[in-house]
Amino acid sequence: MKRIIALALCLVMVFAFAACGSKTSAPAATQAPAQEAAPQEAAPADKTFNLTLAHNMAEDHAINVALTAWAAAVKEASGGTINIDIAFGGTLGSEADCVSQIQAGQLEMTKVSAGTLANFASEWNCVSVPYVFTSKDHLYKVMNGEIGQDLYKLTEKDGFVGLAWLESGTRCFYTAKTPIRTPDDLKGLKIRTMDSQMAIDMMNAFGGSATVMGYGDIYTGMQQGVVDGAENNITAMRDHADVTQYYCYDEHTMIPDVIVISTKVWNEMSDSQREIMTKTAADMVANYKELWAKFEEDVKAQVEGKVEYVTDVDKAAFQAAVAPLYENLKSSDPATYAFVERIQAAG
Repeated sequence: MKRIIALALCLVMVFAFAACGSKTSAPAATQAPAQEAAPQEAAPADKTFNLTLAHNMAEDHAINVALTAWAAAVKEASGGTINIDIAFGGTLGSEADCVSQIQAGQLEMTKVSAGTLANFASEWNCVSVPYVFTSKDHLYKVMNGEIGQDLYKLTEKDGFVGLAWLESGTRCFYTAKTPIRTPDDLKGLKIRTMDSQMAIDMMNAFGGSATVMGYGDIYTGMQQGVVDGAENNITAMRDHADVTQYYCYDEHTMIPDVIVISTKVWNEMSDSQREIMTKTAADMVANYKELWAKFEEDVKAQVEGKVEYVTDVDKAAFQAAVAPLYENLKSSDPATYAFVERIQAAG
């Protein structure tokens, strides 16, 4: 926890430094102008925005640490014309609830999984396809580049657009009783998945039984045997280590989180305000890479001795099992498959 707080303070300092440009005095005139210049009309002052950004992570989660530092950087760089209040811990509802509130004009910003965005624009499924990313460097190259920018625009018709993204680790299976080394080990097991058709299709391809439930229900579900396991990044062990025996490194997906903003609010901002938002957000993404890595290390230290890590996983067998998903996507959703091809080409 102390390491996360320290990193947060470092982020605030980095953002504040980035927001301050160098200032130089204009050279003195060598002679008086021939005639007095006509007075210029003063530029209109930027409108002040008081925004709320909601997400469902805890106060000490790396995501909340990063977003809090980003909000401070935005306020500093905008001279107080953009103020972002962070509503953490799911106080405003689930990811789907928050998106609905944005559409209704009741909320300005939220952090959602890219899997949730696929419910509005199916092309977002491209980043949830199993093993579409070959490494974290590949993920960063795609999301920081033209592909990421094209994805951000997909939901404009739905009343919100993507502004930035944050790494959300590599998703793996974890179970109460059974180690998972091959797809055959999943047969007969009920595994919690997100409310995402791609996640459900992936589980079916692996031979497991997909069970959709909210993140907050996983602990009780595993404890009572409603599900045999779940799939998520290692930081989920903060909440589920007590009911988990095996965390299995099949590393099937790297699904990013996305910060979205109301299209109406975005369009009302001045060009300079939008530039401040995008520049400080890019700084946040760059700094978050280290913050997330430290967060994963801290979680592993917290649950040491509680969970057995299974590393001798046959990834080739898992990749082979989901190969039909690619072929099905090619015929059933060409627009999404086109993004998949672009992602693969970028690797």
